Amino acid sequence: MKTLKNIPISKIQRASKLVQTGAKVGVNYLKYYGDKMVNPETDAKGRLDESNATDIYDSLKDLKGSALKLAQMLSMEKNILPQAYVEKFSLSQFSVPPLSAPLVIKTFKKSFGKFPNEIFDTFHSEAKNAASIGQVHRASLNGKQLAVKIQYPGVADSILSDLAMVKPIAMKMFNIKGEHSDVYFKEVESKLLEETNYILEIEQSQEVVASCSHIPNLLFPTYYADLSSEQIITMDWMEGIHLSEFSKINTNQELANTLGQVLWDFYLYQIHVLKKVHADPHPGNFLVSEQGQLIALDFGCMKIIPEDFYEPYFELFDINVLDDSKLFHHKLLELEILREDDTKEEIAFFTHMFHDVLSFFTQPFREETFDFSDPDFFEKIAAIGERYFKSTRTSNMNANRGSRHFIYMNRTFFGLFNLMFDLQAKNIKIENYKLL
Repeated sequence: MKTLKNIPISKIQRASKLVQTGAKVGVNYLKYYGDKMVNPETDAKGRLDESNATDIYDSLKDLKGSALKLAQMLSMEKNILPQAYVEKFSLSQFSVPPLSAPLVIKTFKKSFGKFPNEIFDTFHSEAKNAASIGQVHRASLNGKQLAVKIQYPGVADSILSDLAMVKPIAMKMFNIKGEHSDVYFKEVESKLLEETNYILEIEQSQEVVASCSHIPNLLFPTYYADLSSEQIITMDWMEGIHLSEFSKINTNQELANTLGQVLWDFYLYQIHVLKKVHADPHPGNFLVSEQGQLIALDFGCMKIIPEDFYEPYFELFDINVLDDSKLFHHKLLELEILREDDTKEEIAFFTHMFHDVLSFFTQPFREETFDFSDPDFFEKIAAIGERYFKSTRTSNMNANRGSRHFIYMNRTFFGLFNLMFDLQAKNIKIENYKLL
């Protein structure tokens, strides 16, 4: 894989890169219009999606930072994006072009005040993994094998300008109107900024390790604050394969069920006991050890769940609340899904929409055990989501609904469900976390 000798840092450089990409996308559309005149439109559209996904991803992987992080987030939206985009954007989870060795050394020295060979007994300047905000190098000290995560230069400084550039695209893509939209973008902005604060990530990682190490078959690295800084994190090197790779090759159903139970218990324990959750459940943040244990990594994105959101949110998981129209309406108001100034048409549309979505989405929580390998469950959720997503666009209704806390809570649950489905986990005990 090629390495990068520099990253566009200034607002002008980054904007220019996106403009160049926009020009390529424009050319792709011109080709598409000609293609569909002589070939089936479905085939032509598939080729358009493939070309656009490739060009957009190639641009974002060079920009890195929040621009690439947004692609990573979108890669989890399997029900919204065409498959070509999901496949390309999924590469941002743990496989992007790393920084060149000279730039790595320069970045390390600027952040830590010393060169890597002044800190570690050995340090490999070639990255082992590279993702959206940083890349990981292998090192050793006093016989201990370590992973050193180095943040890309300029990442934190570019977040505000990156979001300003992608905001119009996101608003159009998800049919978000200007009214009430700022609160959602501020939520994303604050989380992205937190993810660039490696001192905070060290603290959060140590908190999660201390609180969740008792969960069976779950492993964490040890984090070393004295070998870390605002742009560098040093932790134990953990041997294993990424969860996505494991899911592709695994033929052991019992092991899949065990890992699925660990993953489920880990998340439910965080949500219901800690009221703070690792809101970045993508495959690049999990490894499977040779012994069949789950290894959890990277706790830069942690979502605190406020009590005034937690209570009404999980009350909507109760079938008695779903079946009581007055109580259901009240909860939708509490969670800002419905507003006092909504029209009768808006109230009827969004009440019906969220009742349909929640009736299926909360199904696992009404069972003692659940089969997350059941494709019908996911197809129904996807069909409902796609139907209403298209409806808000065609009816020109404002799709930005609900408390800002929905953004990362929904991301957490849909990401978790996708991981469980990829594992093909069955017979998962839903409330097992209460026994831990």
